[in-house]
Amino acid sequence: MEIKIPKEIREYRESIFFGLTTRQFICSLLALGVAVGVYFLLQPYVGTEEIGWMCILAAAPFAACGFFRYHGMTAEQFLWAWVKSELLYPKKLVFRSGNVYHHALEPAIAVGCRPQKKRKRKENRHGKNA
Repeated sequence: MEIKIPKEIREYRESIFFGLTTRQFICSLLALGVAVGVYFLLQPYVGTEEIGWMCILAAAPFAACGFFRYHGMTAEQFLWAWVKSELLYPKKLVFRSGNVYHHALEPAIAVGCRPQKKRKRKENRHGKNA
């Protein structure tokens, strides 16, 4: 007998029935119930092949919720995080460029003059500045 022990304790999931966790088992039962309900509701109106496809489409989201994990979040947690980020708290990101050189020269630009380069004074023959 071999027992698998995960390296990270938070990754441990206890299986209760057919290797499914409690969450997966409950979501699978819910999907089964939805499929049976859709079958009996649509049986008088739709043919057998179409009912089969409708049952699959109706049950798939419920079954997927039991197995879905994204960055450690369950389907409900992920859906709530998406709703908050996209619908409740949307952010409008605006790009504003910043030119440090222009900002430093704004006072000189306001006066209307160009910055002058510092010139070295020429020395005459005797070593004195002219």
